[in-house]
Amino acid sequence: MPNVARPLPLAAAVLVLAVAACGSNQESASPGSGATASPATSAPSTSGSGSPVASSEAPGSSSESPSPASGATVGVGGASSGAPASSGSSGTAGGGSAPDAGTLQQDFESVVQTVSPSVVLIETDQGLGSGVVLDDNGDVVTNAHVVEGASDFRVVTDTGQRLKATLVGAFPTDDIAVVKASDGSLKPATFANSDQLRVGQIVLAIGNPLGLQSSVTDGIVSAVGRTVNEDNGVALPGVIQTSAAINPGNSGGALVDLSGAVVGIPTLTAVDPQIGGAAIGIGFAIPSNIATDIGSQLVANGKVVNSHRAYLGVRLANVTGADGAYVYSVDKGGPADRAGITADELITELDGKPTPDQPTLASILAALQPGQQVDVKLEQRDGTTSTVKVTLGELPG
Repeated sequence: MPNVARPLPLAAAVLVLAVAACGSNQESASPGSGATASPATSAPSTSGSGSPVASSEAPGSSSESPSPASGATVGVGGASSGAPASSGSSGTAGGGSAPDAGTLQQDFESVVQTVSPSVVLIETDQGLGSGVVLDDNGDVVTNAHVVEGASDFRVVTDTGQRLKATLVGAFPTDDIAVVKASDGSLKPATFANSDQLRVGQIVLAIGNPLGLQSSVTDGIVSAVGRTVNEDNGVALPGVIQTSAAINPGNSGGALVDLSGAVVGIPTLTAVDPQIGGAAIGIGFAIPSNIATDIGSQLVANGKVVNSHRAYLGVRLANVTGADGAYVYSVDKGGPADRAGITADELITELDGKPTPDQPTLASILAALQPGQQVDVKLEQRDGTTSTVKVTLGELPG
């Protein structure tokens, strides 16, 4: 997939998304096991649903497309439905009446003072990012792409205290990871129920863009329930769109409401290919319910045991001129294998929807659930077609 210097046109909007990681020189996170895919080296078409396509380009990074052998997971599905983590306090997104102009500034100041101690800078040997304190044991939730490829970690508090940290675990499929800070005393954030977010609600993004610690931007919730594709083939379902500026280094930080509760984890920002650079006012955050659910599983188990994500069990690539997602490998014993899908076939439809390329298939799969039975239309090399029924599994963590 193209990087920010070679963005993809997206219908009339013509947008590409960029992971908001600062100073990172690694590719964007590629999920572990599951159905995987490698984007084609030529620019693939956008999904039929009009979902944006994300790029992992960051300052100093190289966003070359991975080869099929290292493909990016697309065996993903519906958004996590877990409740907010019980480790921190729980707020209610969208609650209360809108503030009037006379109190809005005081509300902003109060939120910043309350939340800033719970938002940290994460330094790794690969770059910088942000994180949100998940519990009172030093666990910090962030984006998986912030910690990808790193072996050395530091957590820096809003007061400048530098703490050694270790990686607890990561789940690239939802772009969520947890690091654990040693020593120190970190203040857990309050997490809202992101299912109650309303479009138009005022939010603040707090993080460390370009390493500028504890920076704050403001905006509104522009939309909810978006599905966006990263350039590694990962589809992120249910994300929050916001007009609050999300810049490199904001990844893993906090998107908060006016009660001071975290409603999302800023992750992606849109890039306008016509003028270059960020598309002002279009950023995306992973809902707090997903972040706390996945984060809490990583803390408890070191891995995700209930991903809530549908799993097809194929590894895919885009092939120039082919009207379908090319299957170059099938996970033995997986849902596709059990249904008789083999390598060297094209998947042209999933659940009755056309899949002209891997990103489209990933977006469709993101809306499906484990255990759901779907039709998969296949095309063989000689042009013959067939349709098989596949019972989707749950993507392992």
